[in-house]
Amino acid sequence: METEKRPPVLKVEDLSISFEMYGRGMRKQEIEMVHNLSLTIKAGEIVAVAGASGSGKSLLAHAILGILPGNARVEGKMEFCGSTLDADLQRKLRGQEIAFIPQSVEYLDPLMKVGRQVAGIGKKQEKKQRQERMREVFARYHLEESTAEMYPYQLSGGMARRVLISGAMMNPAKLIVADEPTPGLQKELAEETLQNFRELADKGCAVLLITHDIDLALQAADNVAVFYAGSVLEIAPVEDFAGNGENLRHPYSKAFLRALPQNEFQPIEGFQPYAGALPSGCLFAERCRERTEICNGNVEMRSLRGGQVRCRHAK
Repeated sequence: METEKRPPVLKVEDLSISFEMYGRGMRKQEIEMVHNLSLTIKAGEIVAVAGASGSGKSLLAHAILGILPGNARVEGKMEFCGSTLDADLQRKLRGQEIAFIPQSVEYLDPLMKVGRQVAGIGKKQEKKQRQERMREVFARYHLEESTAEMYPYQLSGGMARRVLISGAMMNPAKLIVADEPTPGLQKELAEETLQNFRELADKGCAVLLITHDIDLALQAADNVAVFYAGSVLEIAPVEDFAGNGENLRHPYSKAFLRALPQNEFQPIEGFQPYAGALPSGCLFAERCRERTEICNGNVEMRSLRGGQVRCRHAK
């Protein structure tokens, strides 16, 4: 079945995430970090999420898993395989049908041996099968069996990263949320990890791949969602990122691609706006050479040339 015809595994509509914080004079204020974000991932599809630090990529991952801090307020709608993804369903699916590869190795419990963390605690009759599965996963990611008897502090950075990936691969998930899974890995192993994601997607799994390494992501992804200041500015097929981005739709997507090393680090002036002081209208307008008066108004996501874009001037 073609990816376009497959059902959505994850559907996010108008997601907004805000946090209660204390400002000057201990005055409580609410700051919105993610704004009206919509994203769909189908069975068999890898969607890579790219963007600058602080653009809301990890917040999306944590919202999907239901692991945002207590001072977060979430609005909008999320669905998993057609069912509302509420707190009860998130607890049921975490580590089972939704696998999570966190960005930080600090997610590993420093007081627990690696093997117990990866294999998990199951029923006695399942222990042997899970131990065997762990050995298979360790071999897949080039970890010695002896790694199971080590504590996290005994691991190198690359080993810790592979342990996190191994833990996510223990169960046959329908959705993998991978938040920066490859930093610290050698190039060959990073490419192998992305190829493994591709193999899983080809078998029907959906993958949300959050990454700064856009070059690596382009080797495996189907579509790329470009984040900026807590919103999605463009969702484009991976083929549109070829060359210098002439097939992309949004000015920021083009600037993001042209700032990569192979494109001579071509910079643009300005900074991503602070969440507590967002401009009206287009979030990128203040840095955009194509800005006109109409950019000050509401800018909705629209379909264009086989992708989606949030820009009045895109053609």
